[in-house]
Amino acid sequence: MKKKNRYLLIMAGGVGSRFWPMSRKDTPKQFLDILGTGETLLQMTYRRFMNIVPQENIYVVTSEDSNDIVVSQLGIDAGHVLAEPLRRNTAPCIAYGVFRIMAENPDAIIAVAPSDHLIKKEDEFRMVMDEAFRFAGEYDALLTLGIRPDRPETGYGYIQANTMQPVSGYDNLHKVKAFTEKPELAMAKIFIESGDFYWNSGIFIWKGSTILESYDRHLPDIFHTFNDGKDLFSTQSEKEFITRAYAQCSSISVDYGIMEKADNVYVICTDLGWSDLGTWSSLYLHSRHDKNDNAVLNSRAFTYNSEGNIISLPKDKIAVVQGLDDYIIIDTGDVLLIVSRDQEQNIKRYLEDVGREAGEKYL
Repeated sequence: MKKKNRYLLIMAGGVGSRFWPMSRKDTPKQFLDILGTGETLLQMTYRRFMNIVPQENIYVVTSEDSNDIVVSQLGIDAGHVLAEPLRRNTAPCIAYGVFRIMAENPDAIIAVAPSDHLIKKEDEFRMVMDEAFRFAGEYDALLTLGIRPDRPETGYGYIQANTMQPVSGYDNLHKVKAFTEKPELAMAKIFIESGDFYWNSGIFIWKGSTILESYDRHLPDIFHTFNDGKDLFSTQSEKEFITRAYAQCSSISVDYGIMEKADNVYVICTDLGWSDLGTWSSLYLHSRHDKNDNAVLNSRAFTYNSEGNIISLPKDKIAVVQGLDDYIIIDTGDVLLIVSRDQEQNIKRYLEDVGREAGEKYL
């Protein structure tokens, strides 16, 4: 397969509300150096693919409000940043990107990746992606990466692989039996014991032609909405067309709309040191800890009789924390969040209350 046919579509339109108050409307979490590495999550994602996909073949889909920050952080050609006028989940987002890429290269093989995930084993990731592009170029298949679980996680969706029938010529590549939504703890434990369930990474690889056929079959409304303007992509009329198209699109994920329904779905089962960094607790798991197992993020904190906390402060502030275990303590200057880690699923509700009672500027 010619490398020139490899493309990447990065999805960077999320709001990251579960990382409030660090993640805000004007700077969602993908644009933050949330791990303290010197790179934002978006920059990490972009760099991760630099040796896999030609730089000129990388596109980013984001919200109109974030268009400039993407160009600024990546130094990418502004023509490769696709601005969504409305948030409509991943199915319209991916359809937009695929139609745009196919207008440039009908032979494109496209990887789709979220902008805010962590992958620690980057050498392994490159090898897996090379195999993924090889397979997707050879077969009319929808391929995803499944992550070997190391704990019964209830915050991730799962993929059941047909491990009894591996695909010849590939390592750890199998047909998908089923997708499963986020399970209860007891079911997650059963998944781990079975050995054929993997975390759903949300990373996809497919030929442009194959995924468009799947849209036509499983999401015909979205397919025809974008197909009606296929001659307008990469022209002066694209933006106006996209505004009309998004107004017509339903909000639906590509997992629910296509992957769970299609019969040509495959998975590469791998271990990449992956996390979707979806919550403060997932960030805690992947951060350095002090002697009391507190994760202090680029901050100065004095902790006493306190364990398992995640703490982030402004640069000019210190904190003294005594007698707190397993708390999220985030100070952004204008907002202070103190929430027990086992209650962090309520952060979205707190965010709504703050917006309603205190004003939009705190969101």
